[in-house]
Amino acid sequence: MNIAVAMSGGIDSSVAAALLKERGHNLIGLTMSLLPEVSSQNEDDGENESRIKKVIAKAVEVAEKLDIPHHIIDLYKIFQEKVITDFCHAYARGRTPNPCVLCNRYIKFGALLKKARELGADYLATGHYARVQWDGITGRYLLKKGLDSEKDQAYFLCQLTQEQLGRAIFPVGGLTKDKVRAIADELDLPVADRPESQEICFIADDDYDSFLKNNIPDAYRPGPIIDEEGNTIGEHGGIPAYTIGQRRGLGIAAAEPLYVTAIYPEQNTVAVGPKDKTYRRELTANELNWIAPPPEEAIKVKAKVRYRHPEAGATINPIDDNTVHVLFDEPQMAIAPGQTVAFYDGDNVIGGGTIKV
Repeated sequence: MNIAVAMSGGIDSSVAAALLKERGHNLIGLTMSLLPEVSSQNEDDGENESRIKKVIAKAVEVAEKLDIPHHIIDLYKIFQEKVITDFCHAYARGRTPNPCVLCNRYIKFGALLKKARELGADYLATGHYARVQWDGITGRYLLKKGLDSEKDQAYFLCQLTQEQLGRAIFPVGGLTKDKVRAIADELDLPVADRPESQEICFIADDDYDSFLKNNIPDAYRPGPIIDEEGNTIGEHGGIPAYTIGQRRGLGIAAAEPLYVTAIYPEQNTVAVGPKDKTYRRELTANELNWIAPPPEEAIKVKAKVRYRHPEAGATINPIDDNTVHVLFDEPQMAIAPGQTVAFYDGDNVIGGGTIKV
């Protein structure tokens, strides 16, 4: 079997490649280059460029260790268009996007998979903690959670199409993180002791605010912070710096902790209130992708409104082909427009969409 492995220079993708090599598959390693042709003179961009170059160098080192051919694939332009531009525009509109979900659909299993096919690979493997299984009854691919519940990343893959899932391989999806580290140690991979990154790949030091200020400075206009009654109680420096449920950085002295409860981009206004005001029972989602057959009537599911949020019981009601209403059994904290909502049936991710309101 000819398989391309998306190699990020991290432990998970490196072990994924090693496992496939041990199984006797014909492998090629692919690493995405997301750097512009001409580097920005901005200091933050310079730090990020250095970090990305280190990632590429580490991936090359692992490929040499495993003795597999390796290619660096320039995907900067499409990454800028599909992920970074969307990310910035969403924050400028007071929304909270999920760039990893877009990257998986349009970049890794879009542009990178296309390049893999051009290079003769039939499948693309990644280090995601998720599993794909063919269901002969429905004639569809199933997307299942990773075995390690603490590392499960199926949420980030909920926008993959049936065609993409049919070309996807997740070699570490049935392993625990501890087992993956043990394999890396046993094989003496040069990433065995590398610390795990929790950052978004294009934002240095997880500094969202500096990144957004550099990319959408016009969106940083001072405006009012209002309370539940509409009274102005403070001033913000720009709505991209805020997200629903945020507590820190408000700069307002109050008798009880205040949280962002709503963002009104048209009025350039941020609303705050006590924690209980951040809870809602319903949302509307669009930009839907169904992995299971699309529901034609109301169905019960578990739903997750962001990656680290626990799954919660809910009822999905279809509104049209691309919109659903989701009613939770219990109120959920900080449902943020722009975030991804994923729908589950047991271990299966049955679909997902973007929270509209």
